[in-house]
Amino acid sequence: MKSVELLAPAGSPEALDAAVSEGADGVYLGLKNFNARMRSANFTYAQFESALYRLHRMGRKVYVTVNTVFEQREADRLYQLLRYLASLGPDGLIIQDLGILTMAREHFPALKLHASTQMNIASSRGVNVLSKYGISRVVLARELSLPEIRDIRIHTNMELEVFVHGALCVSASGLCQFSSFLGGKSANRGLCTQGCRRYFRPSDPGHSPATGGYYFSPSDLQLFEQVPDLVTAGIHAFKIEGRMKSADYVGTVVSAYRQLIDALSGSEERIQQALASGLQLLRNDFAREKTVFYSFYDTHPRHTQKSTSPVDWLQADRSGGTGISLGRLLKVKGTGPERQALIPGGALVPGLGDSVRFHRADDTDRQSYKVRFMQEAPQEGPGMRWISIPDGFEPGDAVYLIQTKGMSKRYAPVIPPGRDVSRRRPGWEHAPPLSLPKAPKGQKGKTVFPEGLYIAVSRVEDLYLLQSSRPVRVMLKYTPKTAAYLLGKAKMLPFNPGEIILVLDPYFPQTLEQVLEKEIPLLISQGYGQFVVNNLGHCPYFRTTHAAVIAGPYLYGFNRWALAFLSCLGLDYAITPLENNRQNLEQTVEPHRRSCMFITLFAYPALFHIRADLGATYGFRHFSDRRDESFTLISNPEGSLVIPEKPFSIIDKMPFLKAAGFSRFILDLSGPPLKKGDYQDLIREVKNNRPLPHTSRFNWKNGFYQEPKSTNP
Repeated sequence: MKSVELLAPAGSPEALDAAVSEGADGVYLGLKNFNARMRSANFTYAQFESALYRLHRMGRKVYVTVNTVFEQREADRLYQLLRYLASLGPDGLIIQDLGILTMAREHFPALKLHASTQMNIASSRGVNVLSKYGISRVVLARELSLPEIRDIRIHTNMELEVFVHGALCVSASGLCQFSSFLGGKSANRGLCTQGCRRYFRPSDPGHSPATGGYYFSPSDLQLFEQVPDLVTAGIHAFKIEGRMKSADYVGTVVSAYRQLIDALSGSEERIQQALASGLQLLRNDFAREKTVFYSFYDTHPRHTQKSTSPVDWLQADRSGGTGISLGRLLKVKGTGPERQALIPGGALVPGLGDSVRFHRADDTDRQSYKVRFMQEAPQEGPGMRWISIPDGFEPGDAVYLIQTKGMSKRYAPVIPPGRDVSRRRPGWEHAPPLSLPKAPKGQKGKTVFPEGLYIAVSRVEDLYLLQSSRPVRVMLKYTPKTAAYLLGKAKMLPFNPGEIILVLDPYFPQTLEQVLEKEIPLLISQGYGQFVVNNLGHCPYFRTTHAAVIAGPYLYGFNRWALAFLSCLGLDYAITPLENNRQNLEQTVEPHRRSCMFITLFAYPALFHIRADLGATYGFRHFSDRRDESFTLISNPEGSLVIPEKPFSIIDKMPFLKAAGFSRFILDLSGPPLKKGDYQDLIREVKNNRPLPHTSRFNWKNGFYQEPKSTNP
């Protein structure tokens, strides 16, 4: 069988040692900024340089994660980082932001670039767009099935990489806004607080709050038994998730996959032995229950795990935490370093030096901790004992065993002791100036999209409710139901096709490629010539047409460099991301370009995009967490969205935005079912420029959460 690269996480020097010793072909790691695991230890410049030198001498590869979006004010720092990395020559940079792609291509063309799974590439069209702009490998979105992966492989020559093991996100790759909406800690900035791991309670009539659960907490991915199929499918690299995980975890998982990959070139008997041995190893990784996620594998003689349905990977009755449950804290005493908790007895007993994780009962905090004190407490009951705990945890909070000291394995260090001074470091250069071209003009010098108010809705029937106050354009979410209506024997609509902009969904899997290939030309022939694209895979459909196309918010134009890339694709008009803030918007978009930007003034942001119909599984629509934040589940056979019940609104800021030169605004009413009275009330408040009560500003005022600065030797 074809050789495949095994790529392991290195969230710390110790994890790096484990990955290399157990046979990883390469590692991926982050420095102290611009990476999607900002809460892992990451590497100093000195450690990185030493690791790069040593691994290259061993014939191993080093990939650097620069896979977050950046704001315009950070352009200088990003340029300095790319210049530094270009001087050292890592084997590739894993990136999400289209602005990083632009900057690297123009100024550091020697850097090899890989598209992160955060780019949400799930189709061969998306892959092939990137191949034209200097990307040499794509890490595919994790929600794809094996048949879809095979089909992508047939239609592209690009190197493809897939995740085979580790933690999952409930939301489609790169499309989660939950953490950002509730506190500015954006997953697109590497600061996700794992809202999917929370405990939620249904709040619909007829549902008892006592029947709550971890409805959105996925099991961990394990495609160990599917490795032969993925190799046969032509995958170039297998990726293990886990830059937040221990060295023991990394070593265990790498060892199992290494043995199996090596065995594939041998006899069937050797393969079976490697499968059995590897499965035994993986039972000791102290992680969550395992799933093959969306893979839908056919029955196969070597597969002991049955095929799963789309929601078998969610275990609502189990905590979202990793490790083995030790129960809940029964009593707490002491303060500071002397703080202790009483835990129940059981088959597993934590000892000195073992690693445990504490979870607050209200889901407000989770901390990993090494046990420094342990004492039996027979007077409290059989098997009970006192253990040391960190501050902030009380009776009723949960505790999990995540690693035992006895299981720790010593690995030879990759980075020699004492190598603490870097030969190079990022300089203080300014990023080269970049200015976008002026706004394009349409026929007779008119702009393609008129100035004014645009209304977005999700259903054809909602169009009729907008007649009482007609916007300059309506934006209609393009769904299978919408398509059937527009392409079928549709009745007369209250808006003609030239007044309707069709909004394509940000999750664009391979199975939809041929569907859109057929439908988009038909739509254009019927006069529907305006679209919003939210995925790079959408762009090729319009390359040879006269359609007017807007870059949607999920293409993440957070900086001028990203907007320049979108302009190269013919996307001169763009909707600014909902996560954006006013200061960054104005710094990014020069005054002469502001007429090309659409700003959303009101919306129910999609916090999760889920490729499964959870409504049919759970049977509720409304739910809340232990902080009394309320949410709505919107689902259909194509998938599910989670939206907040408290909408985002900056409608009172429209006069200031107009004064700053912005002239196109969106009221996004595509969340809950639209009511005529609600629409009329909202339009009235827009005209009066009044702030709406019980709404959120999202990140508009305060911007993204900023971690405290730390030195990086």
